[in-house]
Amino acid sequence: MRQWGSIVLGMALLGGVSFGTARPAIAQARETRNQPMTLRSDIQEANSITGVITARGNVQIDYPARQLQATSAEAQYYSREQRIVLSGDVYVLQEGNSLRGEVVTYLIDEGRFVAEPDVGQQVQSIYLVPDTASPAATTAPAEEFNPKPEFKTLLSP
Repeated sequence: MRQWGSIVLGMALLGGVSFGTARPAIAQARETRNQPMTLRSDIQEANSITGVITARGNVQIDYPARQLQATSAEAQYYSREQRIVLSGDVYVLQEGNSLRGEVVTYLIDEGRFVAEPDVGQQVQSIYLVPDTASPAATTAPAEEFNPKPEFKTLLSP
């Protein structure tokens, strides 16, 4: 019973659960800002005094309002600071871009991630970069990059 109480309290801290009736898809699409963040894990604890929700074991986050999905070993949601700290083999996917690290902090209000690697490792980010149209035929071809260009002699005596 205690575990269910934590989950219900956690959902209340996250903004509640919506049990609304079915609405047209267009109306739902317009309301992406009000979609709740869903937090799944093996164990969850919520502290109503500090406003911190801790999730451990196979953590999965789905946050449609920010087009964000994440997995980690542990997550802490600081509801008052609007901050999520993910730790342990973190993977974040947002709008096709991905981020991997050992600890990733998501500052919700700023829409900013801060990632830290595991010892001796690096953080990995993969970004979707849109292809731009090829340059017009009238554009002069770009010079090939030469890291050691020849020195030019001075023309004046």
